Amino acid sequence: MELRIGYFYPDELNLYADRGNVICLTRRCRWRGIDVQVVPVELKERFDPDEFDILILGGGQDRDQRVVADDLVEIKGEALRAAVESGVVVLAACAAYQLLGHYYQPAEGDRIRGLGIFDAYTVHPGPAEPRCIGNIVVEWQGRTLVGFENHGGRTVLGPGATPLGRVVVGFGNNGLDGTEGAVYKSAFGTYMHGSLLPKNPHFADHLIWLALKRRYADVTLAPLDDRLELAAHQAAIQRARAGD
Repeated sequence: MELRIGYFYPDELNLYADRGNVICLTRRCRWRGIDVQVVPVELKERFDPDEFDILILGGGQDRDQRVVADDLVEIKGEALRAAVESGVVVLAACAAYQLLGHYYQPAEGDRIRGLGIFDAYTVHPGPAEPRCIGNIVVEWQGRTLVGFENHGGRTVLGPGATPLGRVVVGFGNNGLDGTEGAVYKSAFGTYMHGSLLPKNPHFADHLIWLALKRRYADVTLAPLDDRLELAAHQAAIQRARAGD
């Protein structure tokens, strides 16, 4: 078996070490004997959605988000929408998550349009409101996800959106409604860094399983020895609950 991962904007959208998500997926596949090819998808490059199984997009500062936004919408938008509709797995963190919604309104400057893959929009309230910063714990499908969030924008989900999970500790989408992230088909948006996937091996395996299932239909992942990863996961939960 093999998987092909598209890593979008590796220079512009890697503010919080989101490249770790790519490394995690690659390692967890190769430990199981699954061949993986990681292909950077850069600015001004078009891509064929049929050539990828997983697409990874990370976080970035507002200036990088503006640089990426026009490219994402004008050059890659049609292909990215087609990829999502066909069931390609997408993980978009922070700035990229915002750009997969309808729009992002920064504290200063013009509104940045998004792709509208998620029925959501994001508004930055400006310096009068504190940033959403700290360790976060989220309930997801009866399990927990942990990460670190650092965002000024507040994301509001529309009626057509499904949250990734419910906040146990932290802020999530906006600090008010208890939601974190968004899901549409096999596309996942989130504010969790950390990197996210190394801290949550069960979620990493869920993405791998979705991608393999789409390509090969009936797939069962061989278990890995995740004792260290799960111990780190539990430690992250304890730190978050303690407010560290």
